[in-house]
Amino acid sequence: MRSSDLEGLLRSRRSVRSFLAEVPPDPMVERVLELAIQAPSASNKQPWRFLVVKNAALISEMAAIVRARVLLIAKHVPESSQPAFLAYGDYFTRFGSAPLVIVPIHRGHTVLSNLVDDALLPSARDAILEMERDSGLVGTSLALMNLLLAAHAEGLGASAMTGPLVAKDALCTLLGVPKSWGIVAIVAMGYAAKEPRPTERKRVDNVTRWIR
Repeated sequence: MRSSDLEGLLRSRRSVRSFLAEVPPDPMVERVLELAIQAPSASNKQPWRFLVVKNAALISEMAAIVRARVLLIAKHVPESSQPAFLAYGDYFTRFGSAPLVIVPIHRGHTVLSNLVDDALLPSARDAILEMERDSGLVGTSLALMNLLLAAHAEGLGASAMTGPLVAKDALCTLLGVPKSWGIVAIVAMGYAAKEPRPTERKRVDNVTRWIR
């Protein structure tokens, strides 16, 4: 691929939250997933799995669970802030209208934490546990970015949503996610109903600090 092709793909990708009713064919979704798992991961552990949900009733149930959790949280938000919170929380359920939802899940490593003995300082042991847990999350997040770019290249729209994770426990139960695994995001996917406008990006020099 020429650098200009990659740049065009990166710059033209948008987060899509409204979709046509048509469901993408399985072979197209499989190509997207095949490219997703080309991502790097620590020690090549490939700590990811992908739940592909095409059942419309199940997607609606997932959205209903998130909506109920948003309403529950809203009761504990100051009354003056509730309208703003509920408007924000509405975005958490936008995946409910998607014809296809992909749920990337991750599992942390347990290599070093299983090798060290009990004499290790608790702070050092905690650091190892956190590092191994985070390595699974980071690796799966890299695969998630591959997935979004591959979907865009296939002519699909997609959006990776973390808002629904306010109901992560209930979603894990509904989807049968093993206890040692965690949900990274809810990815709504399908053919875009409309092309979102580009959003403004911060300048590179505003988000970069050089250490020479």
